[in-house]
Amino acid sequence: MASSTSWWASRTRQFRAHLRASVTPGERAALVAWIAPAQLELFDTMHVADRRHGLDVVASLRAEGVTEPDLLIAGLLHDAGKGDTGVWPRVAYTLGSRYGDWIPRAASVMPGFRPSLARLRTHAETSAAMAAAVGCSPRTVELIRNQDAPLDPEFGELLRLADEAN
Repeated sequence: MASSTSWWASRTRQFRAHLRASVTPGERAALVAWIAPAQLELFDTMHVADRRHGLDVVASLRAEGVTEPDLLIAGLLHDAGKGDTGVWPRVAYTLGSRYGDWIPRAASVMPGFRPSLARLRTHAETSAAMAAAVGCSPRTVELIRNQDAPLDPEFGELLRLADEAN
C-alpha cells in the first residue's frame, strides 16, 4: 500500500483533474484514426473526466512504447461503465477502497449515492460488456474486465499501472 502522504497527494490530484477535465476537438478527432466508429460513440458517451482519464492512460501506455491496439483501446474505454456518477460518490468510493467498506455504506444513504456507488463497484464488468457490445476484441474486453486484478501478466499489469498513474 502506498504511503498515506503519496496516496492523499495522488487522490487530491485526481480530484482536481476530475473537476478541470476536458477533451479538445483535436484529441477526439485523432481517435478516428485508430478506433472503430462504434468505439468512438462509446467514448463520446463517457463522462468528460473519464474521457480525459482514458486519453491520459493511452498517453502513458504510448510513452512506455505500447503500440498494441487491444491494450490502447482498453486504456481508452476501461472506465466507460462508470457513467455520470458525480464526483462525491467517487470520493466516497475511493475512500472506501483505502479505509474500508463502511465509508461507501454510510454514504449510500445520501440522495443519489446508492446507484452511483453500485455503478462504481461494478464498473469494470459493465465497461467490459459495453466494450464487447461495440466490437472490441475478446482480449480488450478481458483487459477491461480484470483491470483491478490483471490476469494478463504483461498487458494487464501495464494497464493497471497506467490507470494508477493517471
